[in-house]
Amino acid sequence: MDILFFFSYSLLYLSLFLIFNLVFKARKFKNLPPGPPSLPIIGNLHHLKRPLHRTFNALSHKYGGVISLWFGSRLVVVVSSPSVFQECFTKNDIVLANRPRFLSGKYIFYNYTTLGTSPYGEHWRNLRRITTLDVLSTHRINSFTAVRRDETQRLVRKLAEDSSNDYAEVELTSKFYDMTFNNIMRMISGKRFYGDDCDMADVEEAREFRAMVSELLKLSGANNKNDFMPILRLFDYENLEKRLKKISHKTDTFLSGLLEEHRNRKERATTMVDHLLTLQESQPEYYTDEIIKGLALGMLIAGTDSSAVTLEWALSCVLNHPQVLKKVRDNIDTHVGQDRLMDESDLLKLPYLTNIVYETLRLYTPAPLSLPHSSSDECIIGGFKVPRDTIVLVNAWSIHRDPQLWSEATSFKPERFEKKGEIDKIIAFGLGRRACPGGGMALRAISLTLGLLIQCFEWKRICDEEIDMREENGFTLSRLVPLRAMCKARPVINKLP
Repeated sequence: MDILFFFSYSLLYLSLFLIFNLVFKARKFKNLPPGPPSLPIIGNLHHLKRPLHRTFNALSHKYGGVISLWFGSRLVVVVSSPSVFQECFTKNDIVLANRPRFLSGKYIFYNYTTLGTSPYGEHWRNLRRITTLDVLSTHRINSFTAVRRDETQRLVRKLAEDSSNDYAEVELTSKFYDMTFNNIMRMISGKRFYGDDCDMADVEEAREFRAMVSELLKLSGANNKNDFMPILRLFDYENLEKRLKKISHKTDTFLSGLLEEHRNRKERATTMVDHLLTLQESQPEYYTDEIIKGLALGMLIAGTDSSAVTLEWALSCVLNHPQVLKKVRDNIDTHVGQDRLMDESDLLKLPYLTNIVYETLRLYTPAPLSLPHSSSDECIIGGFKVPRDTIVLVNAWSIHRDPQLWSEATSFKPERFEKKGEIDKIIAFGLGRRACPGGGMALRAISLTLGLLIQCFEWKRICDEEIDMREENGFTLSRLVPLRAMCKARPVINKLP
């Protein structure tokens, strides 16, 4: 009888709590953006079918360019309207400059102290200053031109070994990832981790690190019900915190090893770590070990996967559009020729090549949902009231395919960017205070690599069918099927140093 009474009392208490919660929400939050009905406790989490950018796109067609959803107890506003996006990061830029506090930020990103996870304020402004002046300044980006050239030429040489006389089938996905990882790691530490000349221990260490990053991306964002339903943290639902702590320990060990390796050198080099360690000696309160490791981690996460997948999508697109491939190859042959290899300095003469990269970023945005923002105060977005501490997501994928913004919105047409002002509509790197600071460097590296691949090889699909353009379900817009193609070396390959 006592058990029955306890069960009945608990059920009554839960019912009253849910009713009060629903009434409280209805009274407290007026004039919210429209959205689908939510369920008690879980809110709209049952609506979150992967890939999320397509789910949100479908909901925006039904409810409008600004919608609201409940992720458990957290209110989320999703923006899919180009005009509202502009409003968010001009009119409301400061209010939306915060980041939500997810568990990954606590465990992986040094307790919310990295550039990507820290709240807007003095600490973030300091990190942004360090990044702008000491890590990604024009001078420092230019100083690593030779590194980007060398890694791209190594990729070309590797492909040439397989296709010197006739067409050969090559796998490109892993090669692109290896190249972009080496590019960033050489900037950070001066060290290559992939290639025939690399120590196998370093190769294995890099593979483990990349596997950890892949798992981290899977554990980020709306995947984590623990971030939106605090009660689940009481029993560590799906061992989330345990897994995050394990990743944290391994990534920190990897990055700490890099710091100690450089700290113990007799002479400092020109790498990012060496530069920051030198600054640490004179300003230790700014350049702590955690700050340096956080900057390195941010560059590795932001600069490897996104560049690699953009290269994959770009080459896939031109292979599916032979007329585009012919046009850009003729363009390169005219302005660069076959007597030397193209370089970054040639990019200004090759706007069509750059337009291919922009069109790839438009259709296959590497981060289809931008990093989440959090409102520090109540604000108005698209005419709707958005309360304080609301998570704001921008569906860049949806905006980039909006037929009201783009003609033939789902077609691959690099020529569209010949029209003045079109490039300004690309939002792949965000907008406002928290826009990606590495966008310029990424464009250079991707354009150079794609240009060299087209200059140095004849390309064709493996069969008559178009390349499969389906995407994988993940934080980064990766291809579902790894890219394979046929290539044959052109005469300019003999100009490789």
